[in-house]
Amino acid sequence: MSTVAVAITCKTPAPGQSKTRLSPPLRPEECAAISACFIQDLGRTIGTLAQDGDVTGYALYTPRGSEAALRRLLPGGFELAPQCDGSFGERLLHGMRDILDAGHAGVILVNSDSPTLPLSILRAAVDALAAGDNVVLSPAHDGGYTLIGLSRLHARLFEDIPWSTDAVHRLTLERAREIGLPVVNVPGWYDIDDEASLKMLEQELAGIAPPFSTIAGADAPATFRFLREREDARGRPRALKVGGAAS
Repeated sequence: MSTVAVAITCKTPAPGQSKTRLSPPLRPEECAAISACFIQDLGRTIGTLAQDGDVTGYALYTPRGSEAALRRLLPGGFELAPQCDGSFGERLLHGMRDILDAGHAGVILVNSDSPTLPLSILRAAVDALAAGDNVVLSPAHDGGYTLIGLSRLHARLFEDIPWSTDAVHRLTLERAREIGLPVVNVPGWYDIDDEASLKMLEQELAGIAPPFSTIAGADAPATFRFLREREDARGRPRALKVGGAAS
């Protein structure tokens, strides 16, 4: 059976190169550390999904030469696909092409900034690709998308998009309409890319669900441990109790 590739789109963490919009409140080395935790936790969820037998975990990564460091963050069985040079849209497009050319029935690209992305959302996205030639999107809380999935390549979806803005999801829908491509929206989630969304993550891991969703987030043990240890180091009362997000 040909599997659907579920790929974390990521940069191998390095101080000064990772999650820079989180500094402040985090220091550059903390930004790299939390980025590593995000990849670990999302990889853990995708690894659980892969146990169903119809999914292969991937990392669509940059930079080349960082494979050993990245593999330490991922479950066994994950494949690696290097990103090409170029704009963000070009890197997504070529990454999808490379993974589809490897023989997969479809590919879902997941951003690396959603460590509590629920397993049920990923499962729904995989199942939606089996319905035919469509684009599967999980709208992000900030106006982008947390994941995009295709079973066939459609370059127009990645053209003329102002990446890292709140127009990404809306314009992707417009591109799909232009080419007559059906859209399947699975439930949305959120990305942690600034101080406000980091606070939302801390609240979620303390047991306060995100206000936009009734779906329980996935466990994020590495992220939970990092944030709790950071609280301890700063001498703050613990907001994060034992456990983290719900399964």
